[in-house]
Amino acid sequence: MSRFQMGDMVFAAQDLYNESMEETGESSIPGVEPDALLAAAGTRGVVVNVGHAQEMPNEEIYLVRFEMDAEGTLAEPIGCLSDELTGLS
Repeated sequence: MSRFQMGDMVFAAQDLYNESMEETGESSIPGVEPDALLAAAGTRGVVVNVGHAQEMPNEEIYLVRFEMDAEGTLAEPIGCLSDELTGLS
């Protein structure tokens, strides 16, 4: 069973950056600069989907929409690994 489910509230366990693609050095998220901060540690978000990458079939990837301002506006979803997230205690 997944550590987190769709709809779960989560927090960034660490600063999350837009990692550049190893092969080209280009941004892995179109329109976002490589190495740009996507969510600071402690930023609240919501899991919107759970899946796996073909390259890592045993590792779950969580699509999370993190809050991007004080009003709670949600950013576009980003893929996170389990160890990059914490849940409610």
